[in-house]
This record gives sequence, C-alpha cells and structure tokens, in this order.
Amino acid sequence: MHKPLNSHSGSRWRWHSRSFQAKVYQALLLTVILVVLGWLVGNTASNMKARGIQSGFDFLWQSAGFDIGESLIDFDASQPFWRAFLVGTLNTLRVALVGIVLTTVLGTLVGVGKLSRNGLVRMLCAAYVELFRNIPLLLQLLMWYLLLTDALPDVDQAWAFKDLVFLSKGGLSFPVWEHGAWRIPQAGAFAMEGGGSLTPEFLALLLGLTLYTAAFVAEVVRSGLQAVPRGQTEAALSLGLSRGQILRRITLPQALKVIVPPMTNQYLNLTKNSSLAVAIGYPDVVSIANTSLNQTGRALECIAVIMAVYLCTSLITAALMSRLNQRALRSG
Repeated sequence: MHKPLNSHSGSRWRWHSRSFQAKVYQALLLTVILVVLGWLVGNTASNMKARGIQSGFDFLWQSAGFDIGESLIDFDASQPFWRAFLVGTLNTLRVALVGIVLTTVLGTLVGVGKLSRNGLVRMLCAAYVELFRNIPLLLQLLMWYLLLTDALPDVDQAWAFKDLVFLSKGGLSFPVWEHGAWRIPQAGAFAMEGGGSLTPEFLALLLGLTLYTAAFVAEVVRSGLQAVPRGQTEAALSLGLSRGQILRRITLPQALKVIVPPMTNQYLNLTKNSSLAVAIGYPDVVSIANTSLNQTGRALECIAVIMAVYLCTSLITAALMSRLNQRALRSG
C-alpha cells in the first residue's frame, strides 16, 4: 500500500512541475511589465505637468468644435469629443467590414482563376495579382481618389443607370427604402438630393483596399487549393463530377484548413491599412484623432485612443477567424 504524500512533499512536487513554474514566471513577468508601465506613465504625467502641458482624458467630454462630413450617426460641432471618436470608429469599421467581404469574394475568384484550364483567364488573373500587390497602397488610393474627383462628370451631368443609380464627382447615389416607399436620388444645384449616397472618399478607400488586399488573398486561395492532393480531384472526376462541383464540394472545403490562418492576416492588414484614409480626407478614427489633437494638444491621449480601437478590432477579428479555423479543422 502506498503511503499518502504529506503536504510538504506535495508542495515540492507542485513547485517542480514545469507548468506551475511557467505560471509563476509569467505572473512575475506581468508584474514587472505593469510596474514599469506604471512608472513610465507617472513619470510622463509629472514631466508634462511640470512643463504646463495638460494631460488626461477629461477632454473627451468637452465640445469638439468641428463638424464631420461623413457619419453613420448624428453629429455636430457642439457634441463632445468621445462622440467624434465614435463617428471615426464607425467609419473605420464600415469600410473595413465592406472591404473584407468584397476582398474575400474578389480574391477567391482571382485565386481560382489562376488555376483555371483557360490560358487567357490564368494570364489575366496573374497580371492582376502582380499589378496590384506591387504598387504601394497609398499610390493606389490617391489614383482612385483623383479618378473619382477629376475624371467623373459633374453632378448635373452624372452617369445614370436606368435613372436609379448615379455616378459623378459627388459620389455614388442610389435609391433607398424609407417610410414605405423608394426615395430616388435627383440632381440638385450642387449635389444629388434624396436616396442614399457614398462619397468619393469612401469609394476611393474601398476600391484601393479591396483591389490591393484581394491580390494577396488570391495567392492565399491559390496555395490552399494546390495543397489539396491531386488524387482527390482525379477520384471525383472518375465519379463523373464536374470541375465546378469538385471545387465547391471537395477541394475548397479541404483547402480552408490551409487558407483560413493566412487569410486572418490579410483581414487584419486591410483594417489597419484603412488608416491611410487620412491621405484622401475620409474621416476615419485616425483623421478624427488628428483633428482632436490639433484642437486639444492631447497627443498621447489621442494616440492611445487610436491604438485601443485598432487593438480591439484586431483581437475581435483574430478571435472570430480562430473559431472559423477550428470549425474548418473539425470538418476536415
């Protein structure tokens, strides 16, 4: 019969456990990091106070004093800074979410096209990838913005599609359903009136982010499809399945295990690259922070807000993609 371990021997066994030691070291490292950060914050605040520089986040409840040209919620200059940051964050999420959807669709089509049996399709898809991924994103944004604001006609001569959708220097205008009826946009003296609209700044940013990121997504999809053993395709062909059915039912589901992890990086890159919107005047969270910084002089605080927004969006995106990856692994 084995003798029960006393408390002393149990403590010794627990301390010699690698997992327990790792937890202790991690806790000590976290404590040291927090102490250092606390010292840096306190020292910075003291130095700023000694030089008469205001600090703190109390400015968030002060009146912003500036308007925002594009907003998903109501905002005017009399409202506080925190609401201005909320407007910028929503604008960032708006272009990021739409861009992720469009990038996924376009990138998947181009990636599949690079493996097409049609030589012309393969050549066009390869040319697209090499063109858009090798031109800096900032240049692409400026190019699209100049095209939308200079090459398109004025509002009174807007390109009309069945007299419902209009494209001009003022942006893209389209019908919306309101109060039980459709509101059709109409040309006014200086802008399209009625209906919904997308500004040139939003369109330029969306086009640039989508076309640029889709080139990288296409390579991710192509490599994922090529990772599936050819025997799977040959067996499906022998059973009489078409290539479209093989792609939808066999190849693509198995390729997801390879595609999802690097696709997460592309989604994160798209969201973070949206910060270049400041170059074309789209009021994202970075643009709002820059304006707020000029109004208040709270540089550290404004930068901290930007970092918090992008950190939270990145962590949420990574968590959602991690769940998708786990489902893909289980289904595979």
